Amino acid sequence: MKKRFLALACTAILAMTMLVGCGGAEKKTEEATPEATTAAAEAEVTDDQAAADEVAALIDAIYVQERTDQTDAQCEAAKAAWDALTDAQKELVEGEDADPGYFGDDTGDASKDDPLNADDIGENEILVVSFGTSFNDNRVATIGAIEKKLQAAFPDWSVRRAFTAQIIINHIQARDGEKIDNMTQALDRAVANGVKNLVVQPTHLMHGAEYDEVMEVLDTYKDKIASITVAEPLLGEVGDDATVINDDKKAVAEAVTAEAVKAAGFDSLDAAKADGTAFVFMGHGTSHTANITYTQMTTQMADLGYDNVFIGTVEGEPEETEVHAVIDAVKAAGYKKVILRPLMVVAGDHANNDMAGDDEDSWKSTFLADGSFDSVDCQINGLGEIEAVQDLYVAHTQAVIK
Repeated sequence: MKKRFLALACTAILAMTMLVGCGGAEKKTEEATPEATTAAAEAEVTDDQAAADEVAALIDAIYVQERTDQTDAQCEAAKAAWDALTDAQKELVEGEDADPGYFGDDTGDASKDDPLNADDIGENEILVVSFGTSFNDNRVATIGAIEKKLQAAFPDWSVRRAFTAQIIINHIQARDGEKIDNMTQALDRAVANGVKNLVVQPTHLMHGAEYDEVMEVLDTYKDKIASITVAEPLLGEVGDDATVINDDKKAVAEAVTAEAVKAAGFDSLDAAKADGTAFVFMGHGTSHTANITYTQMTTQMADLGYDNVFIGTVEGEPEETEVHAVIDAVKAAGYKKVILRPLMVVAGDHANNDMAGDDEDSWKSTFLADGSFDSVDCQINGLGEIEAVQDLYVAHTQAVIK
């Protein structure tokens, strides 16, 4: 009987021990779960950032001004890697020049643009050379519109395109699959097609740094093409006197002001002035000696009696066109309403971000932060959209063809 009791007691004790053991194991498992979950989450975040960093590195690799034999493959790789990211991973993309907007921003339908890079050129070519823009809709409305106007004006000539900014060419190619020639590609195409008479029409505003680079490249082809002539940029000759202006500057001053006044809903510039509204046209600015062009445009506005029109520049050169200097000038003149508009052929990154962006250092934000104005509005339209400006390019091309 005692043996049976002891056996039962041992069995009971063993069962209790097992229950306690199982309870302890269950408790240990519960305590380990949060740690495991945290570790898994951290690993997932690390993997997300690693994937985003890989794409950022691929974007930075094509955010360069030089085209190489690897450029096409690099553009394809960057887009493929971006497409493979989740939405959350895309938001983590950050590099020296890379950000989620490189592939993610919607700038319009690239399929509506014609890169004008076809062969079968013939003996006579008009090569329209632009800095370029990755903003698809505005590229069609500005550069594309100028090119079409030139083709219509000169039907016996083949109009082709070249951009000088390889960074922009790569961006468009990687994001949209559209290939635009740089100057070397366009000129090699001209040579291969047997072009004998080449007219180059720059869409640049002035004889500045970009224009100088165009001339340097053209110089290397003077023995490959029988005749190369270059038409004037939009604002014509620069000169070295801030008070000396030309008909081109007058035409552009009148055209952009008329369009700005119309878009703002006024019948005339005087009506805007009576309303207390000033127009500020924002150019790029340059450290090149051609920066005097902006002062000349200010002189032109004054000569036209446009008292409520002011000229500024993103780069703040010349000094009187820096944003705070412009703000002081507008305040001193007593205007309480401001309308900002780009003095650039295209309304691309500078117009959308440096001028009209929501960041605290944009022109819109800087004007608002000053606290002196009742309203600050933006017109995001490039000069190339204006028909009178397109006609001026045609006139410049015609002068060279004659």
